[in-house]
Amino acid sequence: MRGAERLAGAIDAFVDRVGRATSWLALGLALVMGTNVLLRYGFSIGSIWMQEFEWHIMVPICVFGMSYALLQGEHVRVDVVFQYFSDKTKHLVDVITAILGMLLCALVIKLCIPYVYQSWSINEGTANPGGIDHRYIVKGLIPLGFALYFLQSLSEAIKSWLAYRRA
Repeated sequence: MRGAERLAGAIDAFVDRVGRATSWLALGLALVMGTNVLLRYGFSIGSIWMQEFEWHIMVPICVFGMSYALLQGEHVRVDVVFQYFSDKTKHLVDVITAILGMLLCALVIKLCIPYVYQSWSINEGTANPGGIDHRYIVKGLIPLGFALYFLQSLSEAIKSWLAYRRA
């Protein structure tokens, strides 16, 4: 079991580093949005590229941030029911939900790969004049984000299973 604990610890450390690095994008997003608002309402200048850049920044915040939220215990849980469970039952529920999360991630990745490949194969860009090209780069972050979530769910399953066995 020491190997499983080390694996969970390594995954946690990796997700923590990715999450902390990704969190800096929130500052970038705020600056881009603030600049867009200032230019639009202060100087009547608009930029399609800058507007699209906002959601290009939002994608990694969302897809990498979900793993970091799971690591930090900031995910949504139905505590109204969960709070009445015994510790052993809570750990078992956490194992089951982690496994379900891993299955969902595997499904999303499987379905997403052809979507990203199609975008890459046609060199998909924006439909807007002056927008951002190479949309497949942003779409490619979707399976990467779910792969990271899969890993964090694996870590949570390991930690919950070990806690279940100790309880």
